[in-house]
Amino acid sequence: MSIRLVEDVSDGTYVLDGLDITLTPALPWLGHQVSWEMNGHLKEPVDLTRVTCNVIMKFGPVKMLDRNYELPDLLKGVGARLSGDPRPPAGPWRQTWNLQLPEAVPVAEHRILLRARTGRGKNFFALDIALNFSRSFRPAATSGCGGSRVLHGSCRDSR
Repeated sequence: MSIRLVEDVSDGTYVLDGLDITLTPALPWLGHQVSWEMNGHLKEPVDLTRVTCNVIMKFGPVKMLDRNYELPDLLKGVGARLSGDPRPPAGPWRQTWNLQLPEAVPVAEHRILLRARTGRGKNFFALDIALNFSRSFRPAATSGCGGSRVLHGSCRDSR
């Protein structure tokens, strides 16, 4: 079975263009670290310390969280931090964050809607993240994942 983990739902009006996201491992395990690499092109300079992220988390159809975070605070909450220039100029842009996933997550299909805006109020990026932490979810070795606007991975259903 193929699952979609991260989808860039930004359009041409967003400051970050051509977004490419790679997760390592491609299918994260609860309680372990995952490397989240973002590559794209900034249409204008951005102060990453002033980026605001709206995070909506749903377990199935139920909204469990709807909260705004400053990007550095959001990253700190998952054990990561900004790297490189916190105020990058327009042009190629890359960030790698090592995120620590929680060990205990309710058994459910999780959907995280992440919408980021610059300090100037412009749309920065928009991501939809779908994770299935059901009892039957078992990540399998994958190859060739990443490199597109949508990440795909494989998992085995061991019912």
